[in-house]
Amino acid sequence: MADASPSNATEFTVSEISYAVKSSIEDQFGYVRVRGELGRVSRPASGHIYLDLKDEKSVLSGIIWRGAASKLAVKPEQGLEVIATGKLTTFPGQSKYQMVIDRMEPAGAGALMALLEERKKKLAAEGLFEQDRKKPLPFLPRVIGVVTSPTGAVIRDILHRVQDRFPVHVLVWPVRVQGENCADEVANGVRGFNALPEGGAIPRPDLIIVARGGGSLEDLWGFNEEAPARAVSESVIPVISAVGHETDVTLIDYVADLRAPTPTGAAEIALPIRSELLSTLGDLHLRQYGAVSRMMDRRRVDLRSAARALPQPRDILALARQRFDMASGRLGLSLTTATQSRRSQLTMANGRLRPALVSDRIVIQKEKLADRRERLQRSIALLTLPQKRKQLEASARLLESLSHKGVLARGFALVRDRNGRPMRRAEQIGAGQSLCLEFADGSINATSALIDSFEPGPSEKDPSGSGDQILKSATKSDVETEATGIMSAAAISASDIEANLRSMTGKPVRRRVVRSKQDGKETETSVESVDAPAPTEEISAQRLEQATEKLTKAIEKEILERIKEQSKPARTRKKSDDDEAQGTLF
Repeated sequence: MADASPSNATEFTVSEISYAVKSSIEDQFGYVRVRGELGRVSRPASGHIYLDLKDEKSVLSGIIWRGAASKLAVKPEQGLEVIATGKLTTFPGQSKYQMVIDRMEPAGAGALMALLEERKKKLAAEGLFEQDRKKPLPFLPRVIGVVTSPTGAVIRDILHRVQDRFPVHVLVWPVRVQGENCADEVANGVRGFNALPEGGAIPRPDLIIVARGGGSLEDLWGFNEEAPARAVSESVIPVISAVGHETDVTLIDYVADLRAPTPTGAAEIALPIRSELLSTLGDLHLRQYGAVSRMMDRRRVDLRSAARALPQPRDILALARQRFDMASGRLGLSLTTATQSRRSQLTMANGRLRPALVSDRIVIQKEKLADRRERLQRSIALLTLPQKRKQLEASARLLESLSHKGVLARGFALVRDRNGRPMRRAEQIGAGQSLCLEFADGSINATSALIDSFEPGPSEKDPSGSGDQILKSATKSDVETEATGIMSAAAISASDIEANLRSMTGKPVRRRVVRSKQDGKETETSVESVDAPAPTEEISAQRLEQATEKLTKAIEKEILERIKEQSKPARTRKKSDDDEAQGTLF
């Protein structure tokens, strides 16, 4: 094959073409003013400043030499919109053009920084930045959860620092630390650690570290989104934010419980140094031992000082021992003296004890007993049973004279219904009602009928009024006699009184009432029976005397009460249960 024909084009070396481009750019854009937003800002140890000027479409690299940097009116910060003045040139070593900035002035906040400030204000208004929401960090967490990239240098730095300070269990939740999905993955990592159950197969961390290395504002923008910030604020587990370098501040730093300047600093904050803890513990142990030793020495010295102030035990017991010796010396003599004294007293008492003294006292007592027996027999002879019986019969006659049966003997009648209840008013009786009329000589059954009311004429009325007074007095006394007291309806005959007296004297009496009708009249017969044998005459007399005295006192009291009642002026008496029991007299 034939060789290609030689070209007439001029050949340049790389350096020649690079310098030619540099000369062309510097000649055409010798001195320019550029407006843009500061992106990456780097300050190496040389003192120069390297930065990026950017807008929506392009990025222009810039450099500020150390001499010009010290004269700038504004400090270059990421996100700041500025107007830079300088010249364009190229850097042949990397085939790129750049701007050498001589002067810089602010032109307003950048768009990203304005958006970040807007989010900060929104979350601050919701109270997510309040110090009251910050949770205290555990002193020594057993498990630490790290949300970061598993392949970066950050996780290695954290693990290395944990191993040096205090080895604990570390869990890594792998996420992307930049890009579009960074914010969602970081938020899911924080919520995932909180969702782990306590005591499960995967241990739940006691502390969470969200970490990432340094970068530009665009690289760290995923940590300025609302999703990771809200996830950190909702976390129950304390969270340490360690995103970027110390100068890099993201939205998540404001929400976290604590902000660390670097990921390595986060590990140092999370864990104490084990060797320092052991040293501190040993120091505290020594201090405690020394304090206890000093306290024991001080107490020992105090005890010895107090012991020297106390008297000796032998001095305390000396007086008591002396008194004991003296008492023991007197004990034998005292026993001998006391025995002789008691023996003398016994001899004197034996001389005074003679049988004649006892026999004389017995004779005197027998004489007194015989005298009292004689007096008792005379008293019993005076109180004979026939005399007491006569007194009893007299009392019975008095009771019969005061009984309501005397009122019935004067022509009155006692009206009762079929159940034996007394009827006091005519309005209580209905037509055809069965009644029982009790007269002085007996009782009859009757049936009521409707008749005209009867009013007595003038001639039939008692002009003196004595009849009414007698009737009222009799009715009142009869009612009270039957209702209460010794003269009640149950004690209206001598036989009843005699039966009561028999019971008082110790003779049990059984009384039985037998009713019979003869010729249309009803009669009652009282039958008495005595079961127990009669006591002796002496006992009977004593009991009869007691019963007679009681009966006499009761009769006298009843008579006095009736005399007082009759002497009072006539007035309308209230209806009582005793009146109901006595009934109505016609």
